[in-house]
This record gives sequence, C-alpha cells and structure tokens, in this order.
Amino acid sequence: MSDFLKKRYENIPDCLEGFEDVNRYWDKKHNSIAAKILPGEFYVTKDKEVIVTVLGSCVSACIRDPYAGIGGMNHFMLPINRNNQLHDMSVISDATRYGNYAMEHLINEIFKHGGLRNRIEIKIFGGGKVLKSMSDVGKKNIDFVIEYLAQEAFAITSQDVGDIYPRKVVYNPKTGKVLVKKLHSMHNNTLLSREEKYIHDLEVMPVDSGDVELFD
Repeated sequence: MSDFLKKRYENIPDCLEGFEDVNRYWDKKHNSIAAKILPGEFYVTKDKEVIVTVLGSCVSACIRDPYAGIGGMNHFMLPINRNNQLHDMSVISDATRYGNYAMEHLINEIFKHGGLRNRIEIKIFGGGKVLKSMSDVGKKNIDFVIEYLAQEAFAITSQDVGDIYPRKVVYNPKTGKVLVKKLHSMHNNTLLSREEKYIHDLEVMPVDSGDVELFD
C-alpha cells in the first residue's frame, strides 16, 4: 500500500456502533470513504462517505433525513420456497416478516440518530429479472417495498427498478445523490452466485421472529 493510500485508510473515521463488520475502504474513483454492503446487510452513517452495493434480483432502499445528516442503505430479498415461489402472502408470512425486518431496522437506526419521519427521503433500486430460474423474485421484491412504504405513508422520491440488468448503486447520504450503473455485461458470475447463496441461506436459516415496529 502506498503512503498516500495508507494515510487515507488510517484516516477513515470510526463507523456508528453496530456496523463494525461492514467493509469500508477509500474509494479513489469517488474520492470518498466507501462502505460496501452485501445481500442481507445494511449500513447507516452520519459521515461524509458513500454506500456501495451491486443488485440483481435484490432491492435496496436508500433512506436519509437531510436535516439530521443521517442516512443509510439496505440490500435484501424476500425468501422463496423450493418451488421458486414466495411464501404464502395471504398470512403474516416469513417473507413479509423478513421484508419488514430489513426495512424497519434501517429506518429505526436512522430515527435512533435523530431522523424524523416527516423529513425522511427514500429512493429504491434493483429488482432486476436476472435469475432465469426464479423469474418473479425481482418483481415481488419491488412490489413488497412499494407496498410497505405506502402502508407506512412514506413517499418514494425516486426509483430505478425492474428491467433485466444488474445495477451498481453508489449512494451519498449526505447529499442524497445516487449513481446507478446498469451492468449490461457481467465479466464473471460473482453476483449471480452471491444471490443464489443468499437465497439458499434464507431458505435454511429462519428469519428472526421477534416483532420489529417503527418508532419515531
């Protein structure tokens, strides 16, 4: 590591408590500290840094309170069963609980650090039809997050969802700016392998059954 990069790395400030395991590094392209989140993760920050992820069928919500200077991003997918169908949504299913869990933990963490409901700004991304063997999962993820936000009376400021391409998303919670790059060609199958593993993990590991509700 060069002295310049070493200095940059050593000057990375501590993250908020609870996010120590998230991969953070100096991103030369964006001239910023970056936090990279993987499927099932979320990250919240009060610092001048970007949050980066790559989405296939998964969905990310980018949420911030611009006045409190706090914001974050999640990366999640609803669980599906062995027949490549979502769990029965006519009852309070594991899929619904998991989606609620992913959204509410992110929003509550923002509220915890000073965010207020009436100032929240939300943008959503992802849900591409990229897994041929699971053709509806991206759309179901989109439908879930849109319905969830409507039920909680949160407006969606902007969105880039659906289509057939994976996306790289770079979110700056301080400014609210989001850079989205559609990946029209994949140089390897890392993303698909990662999402397939994530689907398997959701199938074999039960969702936290504890009730999570929004507070403000």
